[in-house]
Amino acid sequence: MLHTRVCDILGIKYPIIQGGMAWVATAELAAAVSNAGGLGLIGAGNAPAEVVEKEIKKAKQMTDKPFGVNVMLLSPFVEEVMDVICSSRVPVVTTGAGNPGKYISRLKGINSKIIPVVPSVALARRMETLGVDALVVEGTEAGGHIGELTTMVLVPQIADAVSIPVIAAGGIADARGIVAAFALGAEGVQLGTRFVCTEECTAHPEYKRAIVEAKDRDAVVTGRSTGHPVRCLKNKLTRDFEKLEQKGASVEEIEKLGAGKLREAVVEGNTKGGSVMAGQVAGMIKDIKPVKSIMEELISETVPVVEMMKKLVSDRNNGSVYANIWSGYE
Repeated sequence: MLHTRVCDILGIKYPIIQGGMAWVATAELAAAVSNAGGLGLIGAGNAPAEVVEKEIKKAKQMTDKPFGVNVMLLSPFVEEVMDVICSSRVPVVTTGAGNPGKYISRLKGINSKIIPVVPSVALARRMETLGVDALVVEGTEAGGHIGELTTMVLVPQIADAVSIPVIAAGGIADARGIVAAFALGAEGVQLGTRFVCTEECTAHPEYKRAIVEAKDRDAVVTGRSTGHPVRCLKNKLTRDFEKLEQKGASVEEIEKLGAGKLREAVVEGNTKGGSVMAGQVAGMIKDIKPVKSIMEELISETVPVVEMMKKLVSDRNNGSVYANIWSGYE
């Protein structure tokens, strides 16, 4: 077994969370991940509250395990979405693109666990002081909206700076990534792109195919000039973004180009002109499998390495930083 504080806090079997990807992370995917022992998330994105409520109800019909909702705090519907989450008593809420502070007391009132996504040490410390339960520490390798620091350098710095559990995200697609995240001080991992390429994911087959066929350098960053960079697979849209930025287009003009493009890719299958958000691990993913198969593979390949590392550290030096890391796994 692979058991950490993340499992205890969330009431899950394995410390593996599925990313709350807008349009991609529907009830079907969330329920499948939760049923397989991880934590599935519904991605609220910019969806109206009634859409989110429908997905929550569907997830409750598909699983009796804990699941969560990822809330984008910049959404125009965030207040209504939070109302739905509270009335539905969603067990876990992850947040991105902002500070969830104003909602924490209300969420704690319904016993929801609150896990913000953070891109910096300063924000991580601030979130801990507000009383959140854990942190998703996301490196720039991730798909979608990203920060600047890599998972490799960000996770250990935040793990050293806070006492609550750290969940590593960005650049993780297999057991090697999980073991690496644990070695950096994480007590859980979040996978996004890997779970897109599953049978239960409702994303368009062409979206999945684009990821499976992606090569190592195909996940590129657009929109840096806007202050809100996004990583997606290169195509006609990314080239159009590049042209606009090179000519010094306004933020409004760049954002207008991207409006609705994620839905075009995920729902309609337009992988040429739509936004195929995916992380750098896209080049590692070569197949589409059931969620359960992926989860079993991740655990079966991770556990022996963790056991080996625990024994190695125990035999050599109980006072090392590695001893503190590996001793936390049961």
